[in-house]
Amino acid sequence: MKQRDAHKAQGRAGQGRAGMGSVRTLVVLIAMEAEAAPLLEDLKLVEGQETPWPAALPFKHYAGSVQGADVHVVVLGKDPTFGVDCVGTQAAAMATMAAITAFKPDLVLNAGTAGGFKGGGCAVGEVFVGSSTAFHDRRIALPGFDVYGQCLLPCHPSDALADHVKAKRGIISTGNSLDCPGGDVKTIVEDNGACIKEMEAASIAWTCSLFKVPFVAIKSITDIVDGDKPTHEEFMANLFAASKAIQVTTAKAIKFLVNRNVSEL
Repeated sequence: MKQRDAHKAQGRAGQGRAGMGSVRTLVVLIAMEAEAAPLLEDLKLVEGQETPWPAALPFKHYAGSVQGADVHVVVLGKDPTFGVDCVGTQAAAMATMAAITAFKPDLVLNAGTAGGFKGGGCAVGEVFVGSSTAFHDRRIALPGFDVYGQCLLPCHPSDALADHVKAKRGIISTGNSLDCPGGDVKTIVEDNGACIKEMEAASIAWTCSLFKVPFVAIKSITDIVDGDKPTHEEFMANLFAASKAIQVTTAKAIKFLVNRNVSEL
């Protein structure tokens, strides 16, 4: 616990920029095309004809103006070899770096679906705003490297945002697998203190911390990790409904965030 608290303090020092102004440029990162589609339609964002990063990267870029601010939605796209959505930490980190470099945002928002723990107060269809993020599958049992592996980083303070969109708060734990074996459950619940499990947020938070760009996350629960249904079946059964839920919340969140001072989130 002391180790986690110490690392949390380090993360707080590295997250965000002193004297930050209003959010005039917002980047929204979304992993799956199915998660992004309802939001893109709602906000009427247009896909860019030319991507502002190397053509080899599969990330898709949609842009538009919301209440006079520039909003860029970056979807991780399809893997050119395997033909499926580029979920997971590698694509998330690369897309975050590409988006920050290209658009120089005042804030980065990660929106998407996630698994939740019934024991942590989650139910299918509920929406959470992240309070912090961590990894649960980077086990490096060496002094200092263990804390680095966990990489517990706070999200930008966003109680006002959570209140506005009527979302719960919770710690988000990130790993590269859809399933959740017993060892991961222990790390997520006991070590990370998390109630939400997904595959991108901590990687995005880490990249944002390097560039000192404020980061917030919104997640809609598709499946109950500690429930009685197979994760993959429950995820697919609820993906459409959860994507609609995240669309409504994210659209509302974007309209709340743009033009607002980041100290007032």
